[in-house]
Amino acid sequence: MKLTFQQIVDLASSGLQAAGIDAKSAYETAQFLALAEADGLASHGLARVAQYAGHAKSGRIALKASPRVQMFKSAAALVDARDGLAFPALRFATDLSVNLAANFGIGIVAVTNSHHFGVAGHYTEAAARAGYISLLFGNTPAAMPMAGGSKAIFGTNPLAAAFPVLNSNPLVIDMSLSAVARGKLLLAAKKGEAIPAGWALTADGKPTTDPQAGLQGLMVPLGGDKGALLALVIELLVVGLSGSQFSYEADSFFNAKGNRPRLGQLLITIDPGLSGKGIFQSRMNNFLAQVAQDRAVRLPGQRRFNLRAAAFLVGTEVPDALLEEIQAGIQQSWKI
Repeated sequence: MKLTFQQIVDLASSGLQAAGIDAKSAYETAQFLALAEADGLASHGLARVAQYAGHAKSGRIALKASPRVQMFKSAAALVDARDGLAFPALRFATDLSVNLAANFGIGIVAVTNSHHFGVAGHYTEAAARAGYISLLFGNTPAAMPMAGGSKAIFGTNPLAAAFPVLNSNPLVIDMSLSAVARGKLLLAAKKGEAIPAGWALTADGKPTTDPQAGLQGLMVPLGGDKGALLALVIELLVVGLSGSQFSYEADSFFNAKGNRPRLGQLLITIDPGLSGKGIFQSRMNNFLAQVAQDRAVRLPGQRRFNLRAAAFLVGTEVPDALLEEIQAGIQQSWKI
């Protein structure tokens, strides 16, 4: 069935509120889930409603948490998500980092006691649309081994970067450091589909095309050992600057029951005027002109912007089974 953006927001918000999450957090989270659906990133859209609802019902998130600043240090701040859903905290942290960058040239905001934060590029995109360079790093529950290892020690640890482009969409680079985002396994499992070889390993380290076995096992690092080492860099940066839990201390997001993950994120927002007035945009325009000479090149982020524009016009197709899952959860208040 095709739904409008607002219908997706309302459905997701109702689903989250049915699990006891306060209306403000539910609505802000629903906006990001709807944006993921519009961008063609269904693994981070409505498919997450049941997951978050399960966490709410089993006490893995605080139902009425409101983010607050825990510490300031000139151009840096620490935001406490207070065990709530991550989306309100990351939205608050993004705005704060932009304000710091406007005043100091750079804004660094760490988020602690956080949860799954969805599409990393949505936050960096917002900062780039305000005219700033933006970087975001986060750690996630352990799913990948250290280089040479066979035990999950850190998460898929996503990163995103966005660069403003004058009078156009920003360039948005958004990736996890596993071969694919773990949410793609969740989506495949919900659809009863196999996954390609090379995405995941079983718990005993064997290649698998079964998404459920992959969710219970290990993700393959992007680019082998190099991806694993980049994930380590993010792990140490995020945990060191936020004081959050390490990936191996957080129970899987894919289980309703478990501990409060208390993971972290790190935002770095930069005023591009450091090199002089207009220089950044001038150099960016030169780069884009050079890239445009190769017609095969697709600029990062452009596919999602095209899909978003179409979704706002004609709606987004949502699987009937997913709609039924959320509607049943609302009717039954997500009984577990």
